[in-house]
Amino acid sequence: MYSKQEVSKLKENFWTAFGKYMKPVLSADGEPISWLNYKTGIPGVFFKMDADSRHASIAIVITQSDPRFYAQFVDNKAFLETTLGENWNWQANTEDEYGKTMSTISTRLEGVNVLSSEDWPEIISFFKPRIIALDEFWSMAKYGFEGLL
Repeated sequence: MYSKQEVSKLKENFWTAFGKYMKPVLSADGEPISWLNYKTGIPGVFFKMDADSRHASIAIVITQSDPRFYAQFVDNKAFLETTLGENWNWQANTEDEYGKTMSTISTRLEGVNVLSSEDWPEIISFFKPRIIALDEFWSMAKYGFEGLL
């Protein structure tokens, strides 16, 4: 059993390692990018990666109250899933742990533990192609979302 401080430090070490690993990878537009803190440029639309002692997940999180934002993703579903090379889970109008309404498009890798450095290569291999594919999708699709603002 790890203390809260140990868990925090192990997670910090993982995200630091992942950030260093991804640093040389340019965005789809050929620009340097912060993969860990991906900026979509659209308020209420986030790309989120998370890992804990049971799984790793990557998601598009839509907290925009305007339903047109989720609908825009639905309209682009075929393009998104073609770019990702896989189908993700779509959930409209769910609640986060604070009771705030959101929609998510996500996938997860079960049976990995971010607290175990032996699992880091598998977690990184899960995150890397998916965040790069999300960036490739977003480089083309973001303009349709800008029109909703």
